[in-house]
Amino acid sequence: MRGRRRQIVFGALGLAVVVVTFAFVLPKIANYGDVWDVVKTLDTAWLLALLAAVVINIVTFAPPWMVALPGLRFRQALPFTQASTAFTYIAPGGGIVGMAGSYGLLRAWGFGSREVARAVTLTGVWNQLANLLLPVVAVLLLSIEHQSDAFLSTVAVVGAVVFSIAVCLLALVLWSDGLARGVGEAVEAATNRVLRIVRKGPLTGWPERLVAFRRSTVDLIRRRWAWLTLAALLGNITVFAVLLVCIRAVGIGASELTWVEAFAGWSLARALQLIPLTPGGVGPVELGMTGILVGFGGANVEVVAAVLLYRAFTILPTLLLGLATIGAWRWLGPGRPREGVDAAAGNPPGG
Repeated sequence: MRGRRRQIVFGALGLAVVVVTFAFVLPKIANYGDVWDVVKTLDTAWLLALLAAVVINIVTFAPPWMVALPGLRFRQALPFTQASTAFTYIAPGGGIVGMAGSYGLLRAWGFGSREVARAVTLTGVWNQLANLLLPVVAVLLLSIEHQSDAFLSTVAVVGAVVFSIAVCLLALVLWSDGLARGVGEAVEAATNRVLRIVRKGPLTGWPERLVAFRRSTVDLIRRRWAWLTLAALLGNITVFAVLLVCIRAVGIGASELTWVEAFAGWSLARALQLIPLTPGGVGPVELGMTGILVGFGGANVEVVAAVLLYRAFTILPTLLLGLATIGAWRWLGPGRPREGVDAAAGNPPGG
């Protein structure tokens, strides 16, 4: 009952954030009528450029999963990534919901639980680490141009600290079985202290789970970490390209807003998406991105138009494709053999 009440309060809070953002705050920054006047007069060439950027962005969803899950082909990875990302847009929880959805979808296709867990973990870790590091890169780029932003700098510092801690923990987990077991024991003990406060049952088995994770993961990382990193970076760059095209399409030139300033606003939005308050960060992302881009000198109406276009063209195509994929999931499977058959043949499921 108490958990249900918390979910209701959390959902109500998220809904309130969305309503306040789109019904009160954004209209104060720019009148929606003026924003629509900008959008409806977009040049055909810019619309084609935006369409091309969106298509390229969607295509780059697949490679990280193909690297992290050997045996997953592009024709399977592309619809799968749209479906798993769609989960992050239809329920609060952000990346956690997407990771859970990814695991369920791949298991339904017959991939082994160990291989799926490894792929979900690696793609999730690499993506979240990139999101934490992006504000740091943005602050460095701004410093080269002799600019600064207090809020972005704060986010960058927090991101750098969390990034460093996460990388150190990952390195400890992967260094040896003993260290992995020790980290598992420490995390389990710390988590259980918190759970006791909220009167929840204790977690068990973390040390052995981390040892098993290390053994199944370290070889793949040694062989493919560079490709996984490159694929993650490429995916992020293509998302930024969509925003940059939107900014230029609405008439904001480089003299008004440089690509570095646009990158700073985008990196902040990526960091804000980590806050599991609303699905896909709807509300906080628009506010944060609009605020920093206007602060850098972008005109209010054009900035709001660019931000709303960017959000529409990065959310709606994936959401629609993802929902369609989920509906047709049973017919899209790769027709893989049963796990028992794979094991008997000496081939790991997903390998």
